[in-house]
Parts: sequence; C-alpha cells; structure tokens
Amino acid sequence: MKLIGISGALRRASTNTGLLRALQALLPPGIAMDIATLHGIPPFDEDLIAASGKPDVVTALAEKIRQADGIIIATPEYQFSVPGVLKNANDWLSTCNAPFKWKRTGVVGASAGAMAGTARAQYHLRQNLQALQAIVMPRPEIMIVHNELKFDADGNLTDAETRERLHKWLEAFLEWVEKKP
Repeated sequence: MKLIGISGALRRASTNTGLLRALQALLPPGIAMDIATLHGIPPFDEDLIAASGKPDVVTALAEKIRQADGIIIATPEYQFSVPGVLKNANDWLSTCNAPFKWKRTGVVGASAGAMAGTARAQYHLRQNLQALQAIVMPRPEIMIVHNELKFDADGNLTDAETRERLHKWLEAFLEWVEKKP
C-alpha cells in the first residue's frame, strides 16, 4: 500500500508535519508513505494557467495523489479554519483532472491550547475535500490539543499517549483504505 501525507503547514518545525513523521514511523512493513509539503505553490491564478499552464509543483503533487492508495492530510487551524496555503493547494488541485476522486483520505491535526484542537479546520477541510470528490474517513478523529506539551522544538512528537492514539487511528485508517467499506 502506498500513502501520501500532505502537511497543511509550511513551518520547518510544524507539529502537523511532525504528526505525519510520527505516522510514517508507525507504518507496518509493506506500507510506505511519502510526505509532501505545499512549498512553492503560487497563489491560485487562472491568468497564470492561461499564460503558462499549471505550475510543475502542482501537477507533481496531483500525480503523487493519483498514485497513492490513501491520503493523510495534517492541518493546523488558523483563525478557526484551514490554513490559506492548504486551501490554495486544493484550489490548484481542483484544476488537475480530479486527483482526489474516490481517494480514501484521512484528516488529522494538532494545535496549541486546550479547546477544540483543529476541529474547526478539519470540518472545513472535510467540506473542501467533498468538493474534490475525496472520500474522507468519518471516524475515528484525531484533534490533538496542547501541541506545545506534546512536541519538541523541532516538531517531533514526544508524548507517548498521543503516539498510542495516533497508532490506533492509523490502524483504523489502513483497514479503511484496504477494505474500502
């Protein structure tokens, strides 16, 4: 099985990219996951498409999504919603002949504070993914709070309880991708 993890954050020490690295480390043998970032994707601009076509960074990401059996998106929450770079990437990907169509997709996220984790961002992202024709895993959900206590300064997951929750989520996701209920 081949997965792609997409981080909705650009920061080098992002805890959401760290979530993807933690998931990658938990994968059983025979399953691989590449981690993609959204670096280099320009602001969505239909005039750019008309003048020079889609940027190579966008078409390369669309192809990675097409080749994957499952997609995991790790999103932070900015101003009660998805980061602009993630929404922008999805706008670009919507012009690439539906790479998300019928793809099994999981959504995870980590944020600072004790309230809702990335709940609002994840629910907005789920709406956006529906428009892209992705099939988003309904449950379980992973919304990590207090990332400042669960990740180190480089964005690496250090909390054993969170790692165990992430492992259970990953097991459910892999089964869901494989069995396609």
